[in-house]
Amino acid sequence: MSTTQSPRLAFLDGLRVSAFALLIPYHVGMYYVSWDWHVKSPAASDALQPIMQLSSPWRLGLLFLIAGAACQGLFARRGALGTLKDRSLRLLAPLVFGMAVIVTPQAYFEVLTKVPAQLPGDGGYIDFWLAYLQGGKYCRGSDCMQVPTWNHLWFLPYLWLYASMGAVAVACLRWRPSMAVVLPAWAWLLLPALPLALLRVFVFPHHPSTHNLVHDLYNHLQYGWLFALGWASRTPLAAGLWPAALRLRWVTLGAFLAGWAALMVFEGRYAQASPPEGVLAAARTLRGALGWWGIIAACGWAQRVFTRESPQLRRAAAAVFCLYILHQSVIVLLSQWLKPLGLPWGLEAVLLIVLTFVACAAAYLLLRRVPGLALLVGIQRRPHGPQAGIMRPASPTPASRSSAA
Repeated sequence: MSTTQSPRLAFLDGLRVSAFALLIPYHVGMYYVSWDWHVKSPAASDALQPIMQLSSPWRLGLLFLIAGAACQGLFARRGALGTLKDRSLRLLAPLVFGMAVIVTPQAYFEVLTKVPAQLPGDGGYIDFWLAYLQGGKYCRGSDCMQVPTWNHLWFLPYLWLYASMGAVAVACLRWRPSMAVVLPAWAWLLLPALPLALLRVFVFPHHPSTHNLVHDLYNHLQYGWLFALGWASRTPLAAGLWPAALRLRWVTLGAFLAGWAALMVFEGRYAQASPPEGVLAAARTLRGALGWWGIIAACGWAQRVFTRESPQLRRAAAAVFCLYILHQSVIVLLSQWLKPLGLPWGLEAVLLIVLTFVACAAAYLLLRRVPGLALLVGIQRRPHGPQAGIMRPASPTPASRSSAA
């Protein structure tokens, strides 16, 4: 099947690196807030939750939007079969290895800190690992963890599913959009946000996030929509997204910050009480819209910051997938290592962020030299150019876990 090259976008590699870089401070923050996570600091409280809410409405959606754009570029170069082969090798091999080896320390320390009596054998890590590989459940009341588990690696099977469905659907339909859809800038501000707001109001209350590939309707609908929009943005159908994001960067940043402030007022007002149904529906509508406004603001500002290719950005883009795979287990291990020192939580948090970056970077530099292992931790060793691309978009541009709502 013949393929055609899509316009290469200068800023997507930088945007991807920035979005993944947020994961380390965010997941360190999960150790200190009251939201459920694998391990918790003795100093955990709700103090950091407003800061966490500055990125939680949009950071995962942004990754799926970027992934959709990257997968369309891959499809344009290699066709449906090439896309399926590439995504299966790049996503499923690290997923299987990650579930068997990398995620295991997270599960071990979660059981050790929450239900230590359920640890097998002498309670050591090796006994737990052998039992973990055989499967089973660890429960605290009605809250159960099924093992093996993928924890933060849930992103990989979801992305593989969307990429496979997109490649097969476009290939079977032989769909080649040629007519550009021209929308005014305000339409890009509101129209893509509408499905996200409706899903938050009508689907999320009945099908909350589970990260279970089979039973996760809300996440599939919102992330599938954003992945499809990212795919379409590399075609004439939605190419106007990128110049609109650039023009709207101040508007969307202001709208996001205003909406975030309103949502924080809502959560403070109803922290100990149930809100009226109308108020709750309005808060959920706002939460859904914030997801899109944060994404489009990030896309707009990225076009101002990442205007050209650089060796540093290429190296960072090559490392980012490996750091994603490793980072959460490194955070959990370091948190338990630092815990007996009794450091002030602020100092401890800074150390966790810095040490996690250093440890993951060192692991990447070492593992990239081991051919078989490199693939299993998400390192692509063959020479390749930036996946997202370095040319300007076709349209001209100027120089250049959550609350009830």
